[in-house]
Amino acid sequence: MANRIQEAKDSVNEILQKAYQRAAEKGQLPAGATLSGTVEIPKDTANGDFAANHAMTGARALRMAPRKIAEALIENAELEGTWFASLEAAGPGFLNFRLADSWYADVLTSITGEGENYGRLDEGKGKKVMVEFVSANPTGPMHMGNARGGVLGDALASVLDRDGYEVWREFYVNDAGNQIEKFASSIDARYQQLIQGEDAVEFPEDGYHGDDIKDLAAAFRAEKGEDWLNKPVAERHAAMAAFGLERNIPKMQSDLSRYGIHYDQWFFESELHNTGYVADSVQKLGERGYTYEKDGALWLATSRILAENLRRQGKSEEEIEKLELKDDVLRRANGFYTYFAADIAYHRNKLERRGFDKAINVWGADHHGHVARLKGALDALGLDGEHRLDIVLMQLVKLTRNGEVVRMSKRTGKAISLTDLLDEIPVDAARYFFNSRPESPVEFDLELAVRQDSENPVYYVQYAHARICTLLAALAEEGHAVPETADVSLLKDPTERELIKQLAALPEEIHLAAQSYDPSRINKYVTELAARFHRFYTACRLKGAEEDVLKARLLLADCTRRVIALSLDLIGVSAPEKM
Repeated sequence: MANRIQEAKDSVNEILQKAYQRAAEKGQLPAGATLSGTVEIPKDTANGDFAANHAMTGARALRMAPRKIAEALIENAELEGTWFASLEAAGPGFLNFRLADSWYADVLTSITGEGENYGRLDEGKGKKVMVEFVSANPTGPMHMGNARGGVLGDALASVLDRDGYEVWREFYVNDAGNQIEKFASSIDARYQQLIQGEDAVEFPEDGYHGDDIKDLAAAFRAEKGEDWLNKPVAERHAAMAAFGLERNIPKMQSDLSRYGIHYDQWFFESELHNTGYVADSVQKLGERGYTYEKDGALWLATSRILAENLRRQGKSEEEIEKLELKDDVLRRANGFYTYFAADIAYHRNKLERRGFDKAINVWGADHHGHVARLKGALDALGLDGEHRLDIVLMQLVKLTRNGEVVRMSKRTGKAISLTDLLDEIPVDAARYFFNSRPESPVEFDLELAVRQDSENPVYYVQYAHARICTLLAALAEEGHAVPETADVSLLKDPTERELIKQLAALPEEIHLAAQSYDPSRINKYVTELAARFHRFYTACRLKGAEEDVLKARLLLADCTRRVIALSLDLIGVSAPEKM
């Protein structure tokens, strides 16, 4: 599909290469050199629509002043039949290109012609990519970190899909291991307290203290009765863990669905253990010489794996020693596999068994120490973890109201969960605000999120969409429907031209968002698009304009409506027709 920004940049390169060849044939420039450079969009349109620095980068090879090179290139450049109307030299040798009417017309033609597929690219070449995100422990309610990770993961999956990747969304359910035993023992303690009294049973020091555990214990007692008090501990804990998970996991699915997030698969850690895949993965690490036994436990030689990788990267022994690398336990002395062993098996399952070209995980920044270790373990398995596993680390969320930090829900008086948040603010606002740069902490202003004015960015963008819908509907009633084609050359006002340029930028922004794993680029893009529409609407009247101008402006307004809706859809935000 069309990416008119990139195509224009490619056209600049092609025009300059051909100009150099002609100049060399005439003897105006030395032959046999390679002419290359970068093509940028100047911030100030006084410097053209696209600026190239080829004359300056070629100065050394051609042994000429950049300005002289620029003049020779301009003299030999042929613009007829291209998207450019003029070319001029500026400063020490910049080459400034100005767009022709045909480029602006082609942008609108692309939007109307491609419809819902506008901005869909083939940069990913159909490579299989899994995006795993949220993956919260199913032992309690989801919190703010999960809320942010959900949006970032979902929006990232959307831009990757638009960029031409085959995308799979997955939630990893940690339904095995220590936290599940702690979950069961917490429910059990509350169950016993309900029957025997709180003072009669000591609650585990490291147990889960939330009211949700009390609710599960009460529900277990109501459904199963009090006879389970006499069952063996192991049997009771297995039943209570299953009982709790059967209720918590559907609740998580329901909350995330309300949040606009749906997965291709919920993958259960227990499956890895029950099928022997964890044991098999650990065995394979042993066969490759990367495990050893100590104090009855089985260890992974993580420090050796990472040191080998660092040496290949050119790090000195002194630099490696300063890192104080440590090894990891894979199987405890009691025979149980660690969470790290299961994590290695899970990622082996992604890359080897299911054949994903790349696995992308969205994690909290507190997991940063786990990244190199997991990549190293996959390297040790021959799975190229360094290049096939990417981790997006996101910073914390701070909720504020009237400038004050908010930690407790007004409704429950407890720590704010995802459910509490969505009870207080619209889903659209939550998704828009949380889809910000992953590496930056988020300060979420609860008051701003519900305000209906231009200070609220999601309202500002949605209002632009609704305003266009209202405008088009009113003009249609007067007999002025959006035309299929129009004379776009009539759109000469700077606000019209700047709006079309922003419309053209969506495919490029999608590509850059996918490549940088930063879907917040779409927020910034669509906010600027809304701003440019508002400026256009203020400067250029539609009602009462000459018929041909009106048609062109109607087409431009409708294209803007389409692209705002597409952009909002990418980040899971609605585009209302009325507000």
